[in-house]
Amino acid sequence: MVTTKIRLLLTNDPALPALAALMEEMQAHYQVPCPSRAEIIAGLKAMPQGAEILIVEENDATLGFAAFSGIFPGPGLKPGIFLKELFVSAAQRSRGLGRDLMRALAELAQERGLARIDWTADPENAKLLDFYDGLGGTRKPDKLFYRLDGKALEELTI
Repeated sequence: MVTTKIRLLLTNDPALPALAALMEEMQAHYQVPCPSRAEIIAGLKAMPQGAEILIVEENDATLGFAAFSGIFPGPGLKPGIFLKELFVSAAQRSRGLGRDLMRALAELAQERGLARIDWTADPENAKLLDFYDGLGGTRKPDKLFYRLDGKALEELTI
């Protein structure tokens, strides 16, 4: 019998090695460098306060995840969620698991009294944009995403 469930990742969760492997797959998918599995697991164990991960599991296999954090303030000075990563293993795509993760995240937001979920998306990935449009997400072309890292981050602190 196949049992699919979505749950919050716990500290020292037994799913950490499987989640780390899934994160390695994600990094390969995006063609970006990846730390060792041990470093990934250490990072998961030391996530900053407020960072959380929903995982979707089937018969103890980790198939996908949604990494997010609470944000404040939003419109009307209401709190919300910022979705940092939504990823489903390539072998498990087109089963509705991404939608299930987003539904679970929306339910969690409502349970916590949070007013919205924000995220970013690759504007060149039409399939991804169709997925998010299909959820009822609204594109916000009036906003521009910035990042401060590397040398610029260091120089700002000098």
